[in-house]
Amino acid sequence: MAKRIDVKDLDIYYGSFRAVEGVTMSIEPRSITALIGPSGCGKSTFLRSLNRMHEVIPGARVSGSVLLDGQDLYGAGIDPVSVRRHVGMVFQRPNPFPTMSIYENVVAGMRLNGGRGVRKAEMDGIVEGALQGANLWNEVKDRLDRPGSSLSGGQQQRLCIARAIAVKPDVLLMDEPCSALDPISTLAIEDLMDQLKKDYTIVIVTHNMQQAARVSDRTGFFNIAGTGKPGKLIEMDETSTMFSTPSVQATEDYISGRFG
Repeated sequence: MAKRIDVKDLDIYYGSFRAVEGVTMSIEPRSITALIGPSGCGKSTFLRSLNRMHEVIPGARVSGSVLLDGQDLYGAGIDPVSVRRHVGMVFQRPNPFPTMSIYENVVAGMRLNGGRGVRKAEMDGIVEGALQGANLWNEVKDRLDRPGSSLSGGQQQRLCIARAIAVKPDVLLMDEPCSALDPISTLAIEDLMDQLKKDYTIVIVTHNMQQAARVSDRTGFFNIAGTGKPGKLIEMDETSTMFSTPSVQATEDYISGRFG
């Protein structure tokens, strides 16, 4: 399932304002790539461009290319809905559908993607597999008919991960997935990410330097020159290198807490 992402000369706009400028990077399959940098530098905007969520905002657009195993996700005739099925996303705050049961939350994405004709027994297997994959099955298997909103915050986030992987994407994007969680739930999500990278390409935005150091294989540092300026990718390398001997002084200053 996991696929490689190659981004080339990507500029991201909100109307005439260029929010992110000139990003070129490669994201390896079956790995975790962390994106770090101060608030407002374009990390989350860039992340949303990887599955075309950015363009749901009126006036938003990109130039450049995002290649998924060589196919340009912004190419002519490419369906954004299909892109989002292959490149799933987990948001900052857990967002289970409040009126749906745990079971219905897991299969919601499948049903939106043409899975309404799937037999009940097959659907049951998909739900169990997705919840197993999200390390949630043993905690909820006896209450699948309860509302998703009845779970704790950490469980809700794992439910959202189960919902994302139920449609069998190639890539999983996570926008600060632990920022609203307590330390124990954060550790559970980090352990889960480490397991999921065996099957998925994972890209995570995080403000937590320790988290980036713990979970990621590679790290990209974004920065911004000032208000009204576009965010830029300053450098990207193996995480161990970025946190020990970064090439750029601004990276070292940010990682060491001198700014941001």
